Amino acid sequence: MSLQFGVSLPQGGMMELASIKDSVEAYEAMTRVAQTADEVGFTTVWLSDQFHTFPQPVQEMTFECWATISALARDTRRVRLGSLITCPTYRNPALLAKMASTVDVLSHGRLTLGIGAGGWNERQDRAYGYHAFDAPTRLRQLHEAIQIMLSMWTQDEAVFEGEHYHVRGAINSPKGVQTPHIPLLIAGGGEQVTLKLVAQYGDACHIGGDVARIQHKLAILKQHCEAIGRDYESIHRTASAFCSIGETHEQAMAKIPEAFLGFLRQVGTTTLIGSPATIGEGLAALEAAGVQEVLLLFPDVLQLDPLRIFAKAFI
Repeated sequence: MSLQFGVSLPQGGMMELASIKDSVEAYEAMTRVAQTADEVGFTTVWLSDQFHTFPQPVQEMTFECWATISALARDTRRVRLGSLITCPTYRNPALLAKMASTVDVLSHGRLTLGIGAGGWNERQDRAYGYHAFDAPTRLRQLHEAIQIMLSMWTQDEAVFEGEHYHVRGAINSPKGVQTPHIPLLIAGGGEQVTLKLVAQYGDACHIGGDVARIQHKLAILKQHCEAIGRDYESIHRTASAFCSIGETHEQAMAKIPEAFLGFLRQVGTTTLIGSPATIGEGLAALEAAGVQEVLLLFPDVLQLDPLRIFAKAFI
């Protein structure tokens, strides 16, 4: 098996930190997860760009994505760091490119910027005063944001006149460590627009859903690559999975809160639940579908042992 593995951090968005009432200790607990992933061989650590708990907004702490990534850039040494996913409507794309460049320097070149069209959390958008644009508008905004960020990372002065964003001689120095620029991961499975953007601009993609859906979407992506002469294999292909690992299926199921089970049934996420042998079969199916890296969400990750057990079995 040649898969790589990432870890989705418990920054509060799925109520994983609800049992910790002290905000400093909650942050340190989250940091220990990233540091353990770094130590045991995971390839990446990912943070969700959301502002309060999900799927239900409750009065539990949720750490902001980019401030946290900046801190983790100094608290880790090897593992790559990424946002999954940042929405361009939350931050002006020129500013976002500048933020990412700074983080890339702080991490000595370990950042991947994950971006998508957004719109999946309309309640959050309304709560924070962001306009709830329709899907076609958000996709046009995403297209413009991608062009601006790439210009900020590669040109001495970025100039862009779009329908939604305008950049007039923006200077971005330093531009980051990585060349030719910070890797750009584009998330989403829209076949007519998003996957075309991946084919045209993406260094990586992220497809959600079960194995059948992922396989179908990657086949569409390959067609878009062929249409423009892009090497499909040059795109790093990622997918997420919920993972609960135990000696038996019953033991693994016992680790999963009931709220998580309901959420998983609702969104149709790939699940890897059971013994290492069972999970290995699920990973093999993802690899056969074309996935190169699996981003894992562990329900009991704060205990750290799941990371070590998974790493021993698969890394």
